[in-house]
Amino acid sequence: MEFLDPPFMQRALLAAVLVGVIAPAVGVYLVQRRQALMGDGIGHIAMTGVGLGFLLSTSPVWMATAVAVVGAVAMELIRWYGRTRGDIALAMLFYGGMAGGVLLINLSDTGSNANLTSYLFGSLSTVSTEDVTAICLLAAFVLLVTLGLRRQLFAVSQDEEFARVTGLPVRALNLLVAVTAAVTVTVAMRVVGLLLVSALMVVPVAAAQQISRSFKVTFVLSVVIGTAVTLAGTVTSYYQDVPPGATIVLLAIVAFVGLTLLATPLVRRRARQSEATAGECTLEVPASRSATDELRV
Repeated sequence: MEFLDPPFMQRALLAAVLVGVIAPAVGVYLVQRRQALMGDGIGHIAMTGVGLGFLLSTSPVWMATAVAVVGAVAMELIRWYGRTRGDIALAMLFYGGMAGGVLLINLSDTGSNANLTSYLFGSLSTVSTEDVTAICLLAAFVLLVTLGLRRQLFAVSQDEEFARVTGLPVRALNLLVAVTAAVTVTVAMRVVGLLLVSALMVVPVAAAQQISRSFKVTFVLSVVIGTAVTLAGTVTSYYQDVPPGATIVLLAIVAFVGLTLLATPLVRRRARQSEATAGECTLEVPASRSATDELRV
């Protein structure tokens, strides 16, 4: 347990656990909404916030959060009103966010491309006490939303029209999901990086769906997988001197492949049982019809 001795590893492990919990917790709603790549787009936009933080000599995490939230709201507005030109507007928003981040960080006196790289791909060794404080506060907000409003968010994610008929504020809830996803991206950027955060929001959920048949089980299992891979990836990066973000994402993919292989026999067994049950029902129907015909005769 020597990896717990360095203070930077203590901060890194705390950040990793929080990210491992909240990223799949938000991702499960994005997957249900078929917006699995939303986190990737927000990550591009958040780069402008990182560059702006260095330029103004403020916290890059908090500045990235503000910019990412504005970008997430803009994405939702484009989705509502963009119509046929929506994809072009989103592309300009994503690429503009990336270009703005590179430009602003090079205009600052304290920033450099090396600083930007640590935010793009994660750098647990540079997580400061201020970063941990910000991550804890933002993670608390994400958990409050994803757990406290889970029924409402699930209803909107499944069927917006049905949720609207039942009286739920669909647009407000959609905006809340977008804002929560933006906060999650900025929380996770110090652990897995802005370019890889979307994978941590989606892959654990996809892995959990291989063996679960309900939303509740998927939610819990995806959080367990996310926490496990972030902890394992952090410890591996300490001992093997490998990038933590890439290691965490690859471990998540390994978990997905493993659960897929494990689920394949179960799926085949369920299919055979369903066919057998259907066959029995088919055989019983003609018999009952024959008996009825005999009575009529």
